[in-house]
Amino acid sequence: MASFSGFLAKAQMEVTAANGIPSLMDYVGKGGLDVGDDLVVLLYHIQFACKRIAALVASPFNSALGKHSALTGAAPSDRDKPKPLDIVANEIILSALRNSGKVSVMASEEDDAPIWINGDGPFAVVLDPLDGSRNIDASIPTGTIFGIYNRLPELDNQPVEEKALLNSLQSGTKLIAAGYETLFSLTQALEFLLEGKYILTLLYGGIAMNPRDHLRLVYEANPLSFLAEQAGGKGSNGKSRILSIQPVKLHQRLPLFLGSCEDIDELKSYGDVQQKVNPGYEV
Repeated sequence: MASFSGFLAKAQMEVTAANGIPSLMDYVGKGGLDVGDDLVVLLYHIQFACKRIAALVASPFNSALGKHSALTGAAPSDRDKPKPLDIVANEIILSALRNSGKVSVMASEEDDAPIWINGDGPFAVVLDPLDGSRNIDASIPTGTIFGIYNRLPELDNQPVEEKALLNSLQSGTKLIAAGYETLFSLTQALEFLLEGKYILTLLYGGIAMNPRDHLRLVYEANPLSFLAEQAGGKGSNGKSRILSIQPVKLHQRLPLFLGSCEDIDELKSYGDVQQKVNPGYEV
């Protein structure tokens, strides 16, 4: 009997054969990289969840959710509290990962602790379900950031809470896949322009940075640095390679600098580029 991922890849190939542009599922499936059935099935479910979140972000309903945000009238220190949209997006992702049957544990920026899903799942997933949600009202693009690790089978006999946490705190060097799904509430034309600008930065140089202890190592810095390195760039905290930093806390924060190798090396040559004053955030 044909595998699900094989059937999916074949279907995607037929859909895209007319214009010659492969889909993501075609590329990672048997028609492209052939990363394995388990990972293809997981990526399919993440893709499906991102489509649902994108539809929610584009819907007028998200404005109604925003009016009930915990951030309304909040102090600066509360600016990172989850909005209702974050919570809904988190539930969408969790449901998709459960349905995939391929995930042992999910660690999300929106949860205090990792969620153990399935002891037989071969993967651990870390993610920020709706990065930048507080900027939606300003028509600034948001996105879903995720990273995928292999489950650590040597921890299978440990208590659930311990193995869930340790699987989620793996070093970024052990990532097997990562992604950033851009979600827009604006027009497709603007989406094309913004994505084009990002691609130009990767190809020809440039740098994106937050020099404060603001970005989360597990959910944001590691997956984004993985993507930067796969594109030939670097991710750094201003002193060290991001992927080489061993997480010690689930919600650990640090500065993040992403860009071309040349620009990151030049930045580090200036010495201490991290910003110690960190108003509005508890580290």
